Amino acid sequence: MQEHLKALEHEEEIVWTEDIEKFDYVRQSVAQSVKTRQRPVPWRGNGRRVGYAVLRVNAPSGAVPGHFVRRVFWVKQHDRSEQPNGMYRSSAPAEAVDPRTVAPGVWGEVTERAWGAPVNEA
Repeated sequence: MQEHLKALEHEEEIVWTEDIEKFDYVRQSVAQSVKTRQRPVPWRGNGRRVGYAVLRVNAPSGAVPGHFVRRVFWVKQHDRSEQPNGMYRSSAPAEAVDPRTVAPGVWGEVTERAWGAPVNEA
């Protein structure tokens, strides 16, 4: 959780590279060692990047000098946006958040829309 708080602390903007209206959910991750505060977060993971956080110009480095902690948002080929009747038809992966709940400094949340069904409040 500590890395989550650090990722949020110096955010200035969320950049969406695709229209978030077509996503019930996106996957939210923290990139620990990005070499830039503001340019797009490089994505080498499985799936495709659909958004990223931009940091303030004076945001400090993370644990590695000259590297920054930033959020990145992405989808996999078997996510609901890609396969509406697939494995996540009425659920979502652990890192899923509703992109409408994401803002600079605000960790995204799972909503009924993101989950694809009522969310149990247990």
